[in-house]
Amino acid sequence: MKPVHRTHLRRSNNALRWGLDTEAQAAYQQDGVLIVEDFLDAQACAELRAQAERLVEVLAPQSPATVFSTRDQRHARDAYFESTAAGMGVFFEEEALDAQGQLKVPLSRAVNKLGHAMHDLDPVFQRHSHGPRWQAVAEGVGLADPLLVQSMYIFKQPGIGGEVNCHQDATFLSTQPQSVVGFWLAIEDAHQGNGCLGGLPGEHAKGLKELFRRDPDGVLRLHPIHPRPEWDMQRLQWLAVPRGSLIVFHGLFPHLSLANRLAQSRHAYTLHAVSAGTTYAKDNWIQRDGPQNAPFSGFIDLESATRG
Repeated sequence: MKPVHRTHLRRSNNALRWGLDTEAQAAYQQDGVLIVEDFLDAQACAELRAQAERLVEVLAPQSPATVFSTRDQRHARDAYFESTAAGMGVFFEEEALDAQGQLKVPLSRAVNKLGHAMHDLDPVFQRHSHGPRWQAVAEGVGLADPLLVQSMYIFKQPGIGGEVNCHQDATFLSTQPQSVVGFWLAIEDAHQGNGCLGGLPGEHAKGLKELFRRDPDGVLRLHPIHPRPEWDMQRLQWLAVPRGSLIVFHGLFPHLSLANRLAQSRHAYTLHAVSAGTTYAKDNWIQRDGPQNAPFSGFIDLESATRG
């Protein structure tokens, strides 16, 4: 099995636009995943990391002891979790808290992630989440009229960074037709030892396995889809990448990461976008229909969004 395709953004002939070459575009369509190397420089990565650490100091005192886990969806029933759909919140690692909910490690080593609207609300994250390079990648993988729905800064803490089970992002952000694309940016070098992404190239073609939606009782739950596709785990590839690399993947691309048991963290920044030309599910957990909520923004024009 050939490795996941790696490429660089390239200038067009007139040097005014960025773009992906045809080989990269074809590889993405076949595999459901593509690695864009040297997407962000070291200074930009450092700015995002420093701002994430500042936000933790500001937001953590306002946060309940909310644990984020893809294996246990208890956080989905927490009002704080839902409030971050159009806001910013801090979520802790499972192993950072004791039975009474008190920190067992320093705050700087306890946070699993920040979410879920830094790209709209924080000036540093906003600056690094928009622009022609992001737009070029979106267009290159076939995402028409992209709208940014979600951002997350993931710390993957040394020693306690939790496992993320194999999942598809379209489970959590549903559109008709399917349009969600994930953009995973390595803020630090990511490798197998510190919990880099792993994925199943080509398995996106099998369809969606489950859906995370709001039931009539108002509770968010995971629901299996029938017939339920079975992924070929023998296709698993570890997507080790250096700092500044961008991994872009189809909403149906199955991916995971193992726990981080090293003394080295694995920071990453992720964005999820959908097409403005699709129907955004009303039972998705992220909604922007409240009177105080800004609509979804595009990569280029922050005022271009037309719906929430």
